[in-house]
Amino acid sequence: MNFINGITILLLYQLIGEISVLLLKIPVPGPVVGMLLLFLSLLLRHKLAESLATSSNALLTHLPLLFVPAGVGVMVHFQRLQNEWLPITLALIFSTVITLIITAGIMRMSQRLLLKNDKND
Repeated sequence: MNFINGITILLLYQLIGEISVLLLKIPVPGPVVGMLLLFLSLLLRHKLAESLATSSNALLTHLPLLFVPAGVGVMVHFQRLQNEWLPITLALIFSTVITLIITAGIMRMSQRLLLKNDKND
């Protein structure tokens, strides 16, 4: 029963995300908004429900199966990838560098906030 309750929680957050995107007309996938809302609620609760932990661990054990469609897509579109390898490679490198820079900036900001809070305590 724990697994079913956990899956229900995950699906409810996904539904809330989908409805939010639909109503607010924001260009973000509904599941992403749902996972952000789930993350925020977990931050506020400061603990993870046992049912959610059970279902997420079960889903994570099957995560590699989600890469099968991507692998098939690469095989199906191999000719296109071969023809357009340079723009794809540049886009991957550029996006990775931007992600690393943004992550480093957030980490630096978080560390400053944590150090500031430690000094105030």
